Parts: sequence; C-alpha cells; structure tokens
Amino acid sequence: MNDILMPKATAVWLVDNSSMTFDQIADFCGLHPLEVKGIADGEVARDIRGADPISNGQLTREELDAAQANPAYRMRAQKSRHAELLKPTKKAPRYTPVSRRQDRPDAIAWFVRNHPEITDAQIAKALGTTKSTIDQVRNRTHWNSTNIKPVDPVSLGLIGQLELDAIVKKAAEKRAKDDAKKGITEPEGAALKSQAELANDSDED
Repeated sequence: MNDILMPKATAVWLVDNSSMTFDQIADFCGLHPLEVKGIADGEVARDIRGADPISNGQLTREELDAAQANPAYRMRAQKSRHAELLKPTKKAPRYTPVSRRQDRPDAIAWFVRNHPEITDAQIAKALGTTKSTIDQVRNRTHWNSTNIKPVDPVSLGLIGQLELDAIVKKAAEKRAKDDAKKGITEPEGAALKSQAELANDSDED
C-alpha cells in the first residue's frame, strides 16, 4: 500500500485513463480490488473527480506505461511535490521567556483555585509547564509555595485572553456533558427550599 494523496480520486483517474487491472490500481491506491471494481461500475465514488497522479507528481509516465504493459507489474509512488504543503504541521511547545517562568506557579494556582474543571493537561499545555509542577502547586509541596499567590495568567502575559476564554469554555462544556452522562441534576429539595426562602422573605416584608 502506497501512502498517496487522495487515493479514491487517483483510482477514479486510473480507471478512466489507463488499461491497468483492478488489482494494480488497488495496490497503488491502497484500496480493495472490489472497491476499484465498484468505481469502474459507477457504484463507488460517483461524485469524486479524478486526480491525475502524474500531474501532481505522485507517478511517472514510465511507471504507468510499465504497468499497462505488464499486468503483474506493481507501480511505486513518487513523493508528491505537494505532500509537504499538505502535511499537518505539529505545533511547537509553548515557549515562555526566562523572565516570566517564575510567574507560572502563580498562574497555575489561579487555574487550580478558579477553574477546577480545567484538566492538568490543559493547564500544562496553556502555560508550557508540567503536570508534576501543577501537582506541587496544588499540594503546596512546591519549593516556593510560601510565595505563590493566584494571579490571572493573562495579566502575567503567559496566555492571551481569547485563548483563555476558549480553554474555559471547552472545559465547561466537557464538564456539563460528563455531568449529564452521570445524571447529575439539581439536588432534591433545592427548589422547595428556595420557594420556602421566598415565602419567608415575603412574610418579613
């Protein structure tokens, strides 16, 4: 199986523009021969437009000609010139200037106190810290615990406001879903209690 771009679209093009066997096309595109047969019969990938593997740099004309001349020949894909552009880029770890690194425990303390719904993994990713450091701040075993105080990470310049809002929103939505799955609802009697309190307030008036 070759790791090629748009395998089904490539198979569509090869079915329409070559005399290769279904097995050859399936092998090159990483599909099952029956799937290629379905493409040829118009039962599969009817709405997919064919992609020319020669023009996009994944196949040479020589390879195609060799395959058409010999049903036993198996084509080898070339590295597409577009592959690097389409490859997902891995986000680099967040870099925190040395001058601000001593502020991270304060930001961790802020998250722990104000947003317990946010996971340690999210905090670590947002602040560029480690889970062990978060545990130390939470359990007050950090070497500088006596001087750590909760401070908004935005004001410390460790994270942007929009990014912080997105993290809080995502964590809140996940917690709501988890609570819904567990069937957590308003405590029984809470509504009655609030009604009684309202009645008492009206009597006092």
